[in-house]
Amino acid sequence: MGALRVWRWVSGTWRPGFGAGVRWRDAGFGTEARRRPQPQASSKSKDPVEDQPFPGLLRTENLGVEELVDVLKAAVVDQKGPLVTLNKPQGLPVTGRPGELTLLSVLPQLSQALGLGHRELQVVRAPGKEASGLVLLSSCPQTASRLQKFFAHSRRSQKPTATYCAITDGVPEPFEGTVSVALKLERMDGIDLAVPVTSPSRKDILEGVKRTLSHFHVMATGGGCALVQLQPLTVFPSQLQVHMALQLCPVLGDHTYAARVGTVLGQRFLWPATTTKPQRQVLDEALLKRLRLRPSQVAQMPLHLHLHRLLLPGTRPRDPPGELVAPVPSYFSWTLQRLRLSQK
Repeated sequence: MGALRVWRWVSGTWRPGFGAGVRWRDAGFGTEARRRPQPQASSKSKDPVEDQPFPGLLRTENLGVEELVDVLKAAVVDQKGPLVTLNKPQGLPVTGRPGELTLLSVLPQLSQALGLGHRELQVVRAPGKEASGLVLLSSCPQTASRLQKFFAHSRRSQKPTATYCAITDGVPEPFEGTVSVALKLERMDGIDLAVPVTSPSRKDILEGVKRTLSHFHVMATGGGCALVQLQPLTVFPSQLQVHMALQLCPVLGDHTYAARVGTVLGQRFLWPATTTKPQRQVLDEALLKRLRLRPSQVAQMPLHLHLHRLLLPGTRPRDPPGELVAPVPSYFSWTLQRLRLSQK
């Protein structure tokens, strides 16, 4: 597992610390990540709890193509040569059905807006729809191939290249460890859900069951919740959400897998994954009070899972990896403040 960092609360966001200060390392392509303001959702009310309980949450379903391109252009945190890195808003799907508004569907327009001409961008790395955070794009097929090989080699050698931060309902015990479980996709009520498989056979593996692995580390605790650093070493849909649910600490805003965690007399347990349908996350009264939310507002809570950091290969083969960093969304910072999370 890679070296863990001390996180510091700076200007409204948690940032990784290096000694006495914070620095953004060269990404290996001749530039440092430029931090730009995140797109903010407009609100006429000064009280976010009454009108908009989660500040900065972007309603992508209400956007047209031009508006989404403007949002993504404003979300760019780094652009140099063929590489473009942006901070994806929560709720924006990367791919989808024909005719749906997705990141992939607006890449031609985004390429034009960023002055790339006929060099159309392609997705190299991106979090899922419900997560926020770093998206790595390239207008050069050779560069994209190089990066894909770097990520694949890192996975084979079990070196994490992606670091997520999450806020969980509950505190994982122990504070640091790994989650290793085989997963498969199973259709339930028209939705593909990740389901754990116990002792998968060779036939299971051939039929799509995949062994998954993630590192986790509790960075801060408060109000019965935790700020957790997550580093996946495999790629599987909803892997991190399922792994945290298996730790009995679902991610806040997980309205898909949190239902698998039940509580009886204050003790948490797991419901059978194959028979538990997705439903709105249920938070206890004490947590709702800390978050200053009404029960009816929980359905609006976004998934608090953010791809915070990506390692990239150095310019030369022997160069150490560089990194790109994206700050957490406004609603994520708001939740941290409401919970008064403090570092261990």
